[in-house]
Amino acid sequence: MTQPDNFGFGEEAALLKDSARKFFADNFTTDKLHRMVASDHRPERISACAWDRDLWQQMVKLGWASLAVPESAGGLAMPLAAVAGLAEELGRAAFPCPLLGSLNATYVLSACGSDGEAALTEIAEGLTATLAITNAEGSWGLADTGVDSTGGRLNGTAYFVQDARKVDRLLVSARTTKGLSLYWVATDAAGVTITPDAIVDLTRDQAHVIFENVQAQAVSNNGVAALSDAMPAIWTLLAADITGAAEWQLQATVEYAGTRQQFEHSLGFFQAVKHPLVDVMIQIDQCKSLVYNAACAFDTQPQRAAEFAHMAKGSASECAAFASSRSVQSHGGIGFTWECFIHLYFKRQKHSQLLWGDAAWHRAQLANIIIGTAA
Repeated sequence: MTQPDNFGFGEEAALLKDSARKFFADNFTTDKLHRMVASDHRPERISACAWDRDLWQQMVKLGWASLAVPESAGGLAMPLAAVAGLAEELGRAAFPCPLLGSLNATYVLSACGSDGEAALTEIAEGLTATLAITNAEGSWGLADTGVDSTGGRLNGTAYFVQDARKVDRLLVSARTTKGLSLYWVATDAAGVTITPDAIVDLTRDQAHVIFENVQAQAVSNNGVAALSDAMPAIWTLLAADITGAAEWQLQATVEYAGTRQQFEHSLGFFQAVKHPLVDVMIQIDQCKSLVYNAACAFDTQPQRAAEFAHMAKGSASECAAFASSRSVQSHGGIGFTWECFIHLYFKRQKHSQLLWGDAAWHRAQLANIIIGTAA
């Protein structure tokens, strides 16, 4: 099946994206974000988990958490191209919430077949979730877990778990005698300990989760296959989040360059300022095209989904770094101060740049697909 000309981004997808942008513009301005997550500037501050739970409940009522849940489990079953539009607006607002984690878990559970349907129903009903599949080395290899399972009980530690303190459920990968399996675990289950990590991103929280003889519900006995099917969607959604954040960085910087006066001209008058910002705009356009190409492939050409998703996340990781550096530098002396909103997005983008693999890692995987592992 070939991709449609509009990437499958139809009227419903456009309506979802537009309504999300209006929702955040009306309810969660950047100054509110700054007050929420950056009230304490001390380097020795304790890692916080600040987010607006009431606003999150409004998002749940709008059905955003169940967008990717199959209809058989009570969800809306919208295509990834539509969900990517929502992720883009989430990145633009930098709203702290477990939406991406829940969507990630949804795609993995959907790949588990009928065994994952009960967990999908819980997500459709409003429970939040995130993935706990990474080992201490931070390997993005799907079989590289730090958790073992014996008789359905989990022992070990999952690292780099995103928004662990915001969610109700964990989707955990664990080694068994037969390979890699996936388990559905409540965050408040006996034997689960969530230890926050100190990270640079103020809009997210991260933790490592310790499992000590935890009773867990198995949802797949072939975890590698389920994760392989779902990862293209996960990479694509993060790339969409990066794209939205980069658009905010560009727009905020263009606005500043148009109002800040120097030598009787606005900063935007000078080529040394406006040319790099045009380069940012071009890179965002490239990244956005790759994001929706990858989303459409996931929906219509699953055999090429991984290939296109690697392209999207590789481009997005570079866009995150470039847009962040230009936004800070173009703001001049105020750009690196705590009071300037720019640093919130800079830190979010640096976290996203490396999460689920940086540009070099994704291009190495892409080379393996295109020209073989000998590359």
